[in-house]
Amino acid sequence: MDFGTCVLLGLEGCFALWLLWRSALLDTKRALWLSVALTAGAFVLRAYCLPYETLDYRDFLSKWVDFYRDNLGFRSIAYPLGNYNIPYLYFLCLFSYLPIRDLFLIKLLSIFFDVLLAFAAMKLVSLLGKSTGLRLACFFTVLYLPTVVLNGSVWGQCDSIYVALALLGLWLGLTDRPILSVLCFTLSFGFKLQAVFLLPVMAVLWLRGDYKLWHFALMPLFYVLLVLPAVLLGKPFLETLTLYSSQTGSIGDGLNYNSPSIYALFWRSPATKEAASLGIVGAVTFMLTVLLFCLIHRRRLGLRAVYAAALLLAAGIPFFLPHMHDRYFFGADILSVVLAYSCLLGIPTAPLMQFASLLSYHAYLKMRFLLYVDHGARAVIGVLLLAAAQLLFDCSREGENEKLANSEKTALTKNENLL
Repeated sequence: MDFGTCVLLGLEGCFALWLLWRSALLDTKRALWLSVALTAGAFVLRAYCLPYETLDYRDFLSKWVDFYRDNLGFRSIAYPLGNYNIPYLYFLCLFSYLPIRDLFLIKLLSIFFDVLLAFAAMKLVSLLGKSTGLRLACFFTVLYLPTVVLNGSVWGQCDSIYVALALLGLWLGLTDRPILSVLCFTLSFGFKLQAVFLLPVMAVLWLRGDYKLWHFALMPLFYVLLVLPAVLLGKPFLETLTLYSSQTGSIGDGLNYNSPSIYALFWRSPATKEAASLGIVGAVTFMLTVLLFCLIHRRRLGLRAVYAAALLLAAGIPFFLPHMHDRYFFGADILSVVLAYSCLLGIPTAPLMQFASLLSYHAYLKMRFLLYVDHGARAVIGVLLLAAAQLLFDCSREGENEKLANSEKTALTKNENLL
């Protein structure tokens, strides 16, 4: 690992500590030195993982950066390349100019968002007024979470980017900053299509009164601004707007790709259109059921109920959808940690989600099954049942949650600053 990589990795570690300091979590010597030690450990672990190359990097990411390097970087962004959306391609173009090895740069980008991911989860937990110790525990739980370390530092994937932005959007929405919230959700969707598993939580925020209806009109505006640089560099405007629809065929025709979805329980044969269509109907029905419940109980949606609903959506939608891949439950992994630090019923959801996701990660990274992913699917069912129970419990307390939701907003917005 070269000197430049070490410097950038060290700066990201300093950034993590700065976020904790800005959040007033390093006020004591004990908290400071413990945080320094844990941050150092998290980044040493990631440094150890950086040289590892996966087939995804060798067959795709490295070739895309080489293409930009050989074709004048940003000037070649107009060419159709890969199956990532424009914002991520901006970074690949940037990397093509730098002398540091692109493998390290790709992973360092994901590690930067690992930090923001931990920060966003910690901020969501802090809205409930948890102690300094619990907030620090949440931050470092996410930073050390096996799927978080494996996803970016080992695999070189970018799931931490879209999930971190979505969780920041949720936090901003809950702290009366709806425009910034919509911007973060738009950026999340702009980086990766799988953000659609998290976007329905925006409807929950609207039902609570955190959004006005006109805030949703900002999404297309923000999205156009996001892809505008590529359009100015020659990318066809219509192509940038329809990129996701043209990429849906690249996810494959199989009902399941080592994901802990419902198809891991029942189908092990080649895909059928009927089964795929049934799954899509099931996912839409599930999402609408959760949102309908939130609509009926909109005056009693406290923070724990919002977190439970968000986890239900992030885990339930990909659970029913066909063609899901091993990493598509990443948002549910993080939201399960948020719920675990928010309520007793949520505590088992985090280990259950990690168990489910790690079985899928093992299947790809080791090219063999530790256990068949149907065990992971059963774990996801357990997560859905626990999250549903928490949502029902919170909304069953007549009149209590409405008062709680209002007091949470007013009391905690005083000391919640963006950065």
